[in-house]
Amino acid sequence: RERTLGCLVISIGNLTVGGAGKTPIVEKFARALQAGGRRVAILSRGYKSVPRKRDWGSRFRGDSEPPRIVSDGKSLLLDSLTAGDEPYMLAHNLKDVIVLVDKDRVKSGRFAIDKWQVDTLLLDDGFQYLHLKHRLDMVLVDRQAPFGNEFLLPRGTLREGPRNLRRASYIFITKNTGDANFELMRRIRRYNRTAEVIECAHKPLYLQNVFTAEQLPLEALRDAFIGSLCAIAAPESFEGALTKLGAHVDLAKRYIDHHYYTEAELISFINRCIRRDLAMIVTTEKDSVRMPRLPEADLKVPIYFLRVEIDILSGHESWEHCVGRICKPKPVLPPERFFA
Repeated sequence: RERTLGCLVISIGNLTVGGAGKTPIVEKFARALQAGGRRVAILSRGYKSVPRKRDWGSRFRGDSEPPRIVSDGKSLLLDSLTAGDEPYMLAHNLKDVIVLVDKDRVKSGRFAIDKWQVDTLLLDDGFQYLHLKHRLDMVLVDRQAPFGNEFLLPRGTLREGPRNLRRASYIFITKNTGDANFELMRRIRRYNRTAEVIECAHKPLYLQNVFTAEQLPLEALRDAFIGSLCAIAAPESFEGALTKLGAHVDLAKRYIDHHYYTEAELISFINRCIRRDLAMIVTTEKDSVRMPRLPEADLKVPIYFLRVEIDILSGHESWEHCVGRICKPKPVLPPERFFA
């Protein structure tokens, strides 16, 4: 049964399991709404976060504990293991935005409204969360694999059929290369004729040291022999981005999505890079929050993450219209209306 909470609820998600580049879009959208005067809370399920300990009684009584507060808009309150990598990364990068983790997003939404008087709830990976009524649905479609392998889970990677794109208010085609998307657009329009379509790509900004926060320009990758380390849904996309920036990926190590690294794994990979005389190790920002702190003596090869942001390639007017309609200032009543 759909619940309403008396404020704007926006879902951001996709039809497939992982790999569409959702987190940077959630960050960009939350930042735009916050700048436009909205009081924003991001509600996440906290995938792969440490589960709470529950006794047998709580299994029958239901979960009455409040949601986990990753950020209260002022301070980062949880580590990535407790919060989950994506909520932690969003909380770290977004100031003045509330980030909560709970499987029950009706409960976490009520909590955010009562405690901080938020007026906008962003459901991170919430397209399939139907217990809460959505005002807007933003769906990401990966240009490189729009509908996965066309099969539903567990045989394929689709969470629901492509025809359910009809629920989308806005469709973001991610990981664009700049080439025309005529065939993909034709298929999208077969399922949804009215949604605004926005084409975007991940734009690399700079390299940042995972442990010291030192920043390097992207030129540092040109003609450099490096190691690539990642645990994401689409590792080939990340490795391809490094190659486009001029790097020679001489050694690549992949783990399953959301993997939390151990000290032994990092030291082993560093030693392999030393033997190959590689200049640096490059990982993703999401991977960087899942890495343990290492003694300085073991960091014989520096580890950097590639900081990226979402770049709107086409559909700028649709993006501005979307943000503008949400952030439109409330009309101020003339004085005589107060005494009518």
